[in-house]
Amino acid sequence: MDVLAVSLLSGLSYGMVLFLLAAGLSVVLGLMGIVNLAHGSFFMIGAYAGVTVGRLTGSFTLAILSGVISAGVTGLIIERGFLRKLYKHELNQILVTFGFIYIIANLHLLFYGPYPRSGMVPPLLSNGFTIGAYTVSFYRVAVIAIGAAVCVGLFWVQERTKIGAIIRAGMDDPETVYASGVNLTAVNISAFCFGAMLAGFAGIIGIPVLGGVTATTGGDIIFVAIAVCIVGGVGSIQGALVGALLIGIVTSMAQAYAPATAIYVMYMLMVIVLGLKPSGLLGKRS
Repeated sequence: MDVLAVSLLSGLSYGMVLFLLAAGLSVVLGLMGIVNLAHGSFFMIGAYAGVTVGRLTGSFTLAILSGVISAGVTGLIIERGFLRKLYKHELNQILVTFGFIYIIANLHLLFYGPYPRSGMVPPLLSNGFTIGAYTVSFYRVAVIAIGAAVCVGLFWVQERTKIGAIIRAGMDDPETVYASGVNLTAVNISAFCFGAMLAGFAGIIGIPVLGGVTATTGGDIIFVAIAVCIVGGVGSIQGALVGALLIGIVTSMAQAYAPATAIYVMYMLMVIVLGLKPSGLLGKRS
């Protein structure tokens, strides 16, 4: 029972990190139709920038701000400089964003070196509590709470605000949105940059949960984010949350009870979901 409780908490914290990473990717894919393989690099940029600034200043708040801003600016440069003319050209999008994975990774190798970086944990959350013979960090609980709060906020924006209505309408019928006089291009740019900023935020708060970050993290974690979108369904905050929590909990349980299968369970879950519902658990049939 102790192992089950600890694994559940670990899975929830990991799932919330995945949710923060994948929510922006899911909305951008559903709204803009852009397959952004560089989205994982925004996670890495936020992590490296946040750790660097945090260690220089000793401020966790400045670490978060620097990670979020760095990822958002990088997202704006990629979208405006390279992707704005590639809407509905999925193969070109994949090639361009796949190239950015290597560009960004090699720039980080040049400036930071090949060694892993550990994350920052605020002193207030550096301790933990015990469950049987195991210790659970307060930081993991804080990550769960932060992810839940962000989810509630994003859901409220999606369902209760004008911009949320525009985004939902843009996913369903962009031509009608344009004909109604709404500047959907500005909405697309904002959504892309916000998704990048959310990934950067996930990077800086998620490093302690993942155990560190390296220059290859961006290329590795994008496949997990895509799996979240596939399982949960593209284009909704609810889908990103369900997919992230399922993958996080199932992976954590496998690591605890059957470590040899942990690397495969995410893909097994994808296969099962695609077989039962190809659009994802909460995705819309097209």
